[in-house]
Formats: sequence, C-alpha cells, structure tokens
Amino acid sequence: METIEQAYNKILTDENLMESITHGTNRYPFDFFYDDLALFDFNCIEWHWHTELEFVYVESGTVTFWSGEKHFVLSEGNGVFINSKILHRFHSPDGAIIPNFLCMPCFISPEDSLIYSKYIQPVISSSLTFQVFYKEIVWQAEILEIIKKIISVQDEKNVRELATSALMQEIWLNLCKHVNIKNEDNYSYASASSQARLQLMMQYIQQNYRSNISLDNIADYAMLSKSTVLNYFRKYLHTTPINYLINYRLNEAAVLLRKTEKKIITVSNETGFNNVDYFCKLFKKHYHLTPTEYRKK
Repeated sequence: METIEQAYNKILTDENLMESITHGTNRYPFDFFYDDLALFDFNCIEWHWHTELEFVYVESGTVTFWSGEKHFVLSEGNGVFINSKILHRFHSPDGAIIPNFLCMPCFISPEDSLIYSKYIQPVISSSLTFQVFYKEIVWQAEILEIIKKIISVQDEKNVRELATSALMQEIWLNLCKHVNIKNEDNYSYASASSQARLQLMMQYIQQNYRSNISLDNIADYAMLSKSTVLNYFRKYLHTTPINYLINYRLNEAAVLLRKTEKKIITVSNETGFNNVDYFCKLFKKHYHLTPTEYRKK
C-alpha cells in the first residue's frame, strides 16, 4: 500500500471538530486511507467526527480507540465501526498501521430506497455509536475478513468500485443481523444535545482564545453550571475546559511558528499567553521542543 508522508499529518477539522475534508465524490461517496499513526503528531488522530460511516482495521501495532467517555485497546487483527456523526480519537504508543475507509450511508443504498429506510436509517439514528470487532468472536471475525477484502480490492483497477460496493453491502448485512439498535430515541436526543452544547463551548473557546477567558466565562456563555461544563469536557474529551483552551492556544502558536516569521514573544502574545517564559515552558512540555527548535524542524 502506498502511504502519503507529511511533516505534520493531521485530521483537519472546523470549529466544531467536524472533519473538513470531503471523502469521495457525489458519484462515488467512498474513500480509503492507509494510515500510519507514527506519521501523526504524538502518534494520535485527534478528536473529530464526520457524517460518513467509518470502518477501521488494525493491521499492525496496538491502538487505543476513544469515543466519548468510552475507550478500547485494539490489538493487531481487530477493528471498529464508527457510526455517523460520532466524536472519536485514535492513539498508539509506538505507532500502528490502520487501514480505514469511509462512506456516506447512501453508498450502501440510495436514500429513497426501501433498503435505506429499513436497514440503514435505523442504524445511523440509533444508540449504536460504534461497534468493536474482535477476531475471537465468530460473527465479528467474519466482518473483519470482509474489511480485509475491501482493503485488498483497493489495489484492483478494473472492478474496484463494484467489488467495494458489493462487499460494503455484505458488511452491512452482517452488522444488521447482530447489533442491537433498540431504545434509540431518548438516547440519541440526549447524546446529540450534550455534544451540541460541548461544540458550542469549544467554538466559544476557539473564537476567544486570545483573550483572558475563564471557566466562569465558558459556563456563562453556555448557560450551564461550572460542574456541568467540567463534566461535559471530561466525559467527551477527557480533559478540562482550561486544558482544552491551553492546548488550542499551543496548536495555534505552532501554526504561527510554521507559517510566519513572527518573533516568539509576538506569537506568545497573539495566542493568549501573557508571559513568554510561561508560553515557552508549556510549548516544550506539549511538543517536546522549544518554539525555536519547532520552527527550525
């Protein structure tokens, strides 16, 4: 498989953590990636979500998969399905090869079809946020074999699209036979409402990170108590609002260091750090490089 190496591999997201890139085309809404987590900053694909369905296979290494407050360690030969519009994250301590593919639900069957309304819509609107596949469980091992076939046919020029489409229907048939999609209404509404509030707070932080904002400011903006704000961040992002703010400032500082020739003290001030020594200390702790070393690298 051919991989595309970049100095800083990243998942590009908008202010709500929705992935910015379009996967596939209107005529063929499917996309395949052969990702090596060692090429990503800190061996990590950070928090993001997308409207596409996603299937991930661990070809080598060990990966920790996070979705909301839940996380699972996936070893070689295992995989995971991630439903539409679900926040998720991947991390590997030593790097891992994770072939993965995404598709719009309509790739399996058109939205105006009986198949879509009977077998696809109930799943994407259900409480099923993800499904881990373990090779030791028979029906899950069968899906893992189909996933491996889809990965394999991406190298075929003549029948790749047709074979991929047929295999995706085979995966979905197996998934529908075994997953539980009952009691979805209340769960989906509560989950969507919580994530919407969280995204609102993240957007506030991203728009005001240059200012001296506090937990009180964030809570007032979202019209929530401080304890509820802390709970949302811990539950879905496994961090605090202030740590999220600091990390966002550091990420913006890294962009300025890469793309501009601004002085370190200017970068510090423009990203909300009032003390350049404090900024340099946090930057080195986060990136394991001083701002100057980071810029040179």
